[in-house]
Amino acid sequence: MTVPEYDAELDARGLFCPEPVMMLHNRINDVEPGRLLRVLATDPSTTRDIPRFCQFLGHELMHEEEQGGEFVFLIRRGET
Repeated sequence: MTVPEYDAELDARGLFCPEPVMMLHNRINDVEPGRLLRVLATDPSTTRDIPRFCQFLGHELMHEEEQGGEFVFLIRRGET
């Protein structure tokens, strides 16, 4: 799958739970509804936490993959 262009990025590499999701909670508010945020992380718990975050808060997880020990997420901000 080709990853679409994104509008903003959050680099949470090197951080551990709960920091990446806490940072995501703040950063997603800087993105306009309907726009895309790319998240980079190295903590494996983000593969569980970020999808739950999106589901709970009404954001759409558009893409998720692992690239050489780094996790990449593409999130479309919901209307919340």
